[in-house]
Amino acid sequence: MAYSDFSLRKVSQDFKLTLTQGTFLCEYQLISPSAYLAQFLEKSLPLAIALGTEKARSEMIICPILIEVREILQREISLFSGIDFTVDQSLGLNGVCDFVISRSPEQILISAPVAVIVEAKKDDLNAGLGQCIAEMVAAQRFNQQQDHPINSIYGAVTTGSLWRFLKLEAQSVTIDLTEYPVPPVERILGILVSLVSDNFLGKNF
Repeated sequence: MAYSDFSLRKVSQDFKLTLTQGTFLCEYQLISPSAYLAQFLEKSLPLAIALGTEKARSEMIICPILIEVREILQREISLFSGIDFTVDQSLGLNGVCDFVISRSPEQILISAPVAVIVEAKKDDLNAGLGQCIAEMVAAQRFNQQQDHPINSIYGAVTTGSLWRFLKLEAQSVTIDLTEYPVPPVERILGILVSLVSDNFLGKNF
């Protein structure tokens, strides 16, 4: 069993999670993209949508946005793509995550605290919720194992052109049912920077 085997019902039952619907994205600012990202997305976004594959959307939309977030945060965070993130194979918390963001600047190995999981999907966002939550549970346990727990783990399920966000606190998962489109990218950048920098105490970005 692996992350991709978890449905929304299975992950909630296996890990005794309480699922609620609601918004938690209350405090964030719109962030203008760099000239590079704006120009890149202008060219790549229509092509990625036309190609329609998960790989194209990951490479041409999602990854450039996440790299921009890392640059905005002055490379004080680390970004991993397509990396094995096995935390507890006996519980099915194993497999490859599309994108993992840690608040540690260590870029060679994933280091705690892992803060945000981003799961790429070709089209159906709902189909990715169970998998993303399982990866968020793994991140929560990984941080605890590394003696670096944080209050909230965030997740995003995205096609690149549509984004949906989740939050895990203790045993409670909040799912924001709003679908945030790209374009405009300013809102997505603002949300992601807010989520990643949530526990950057004393730092100003």
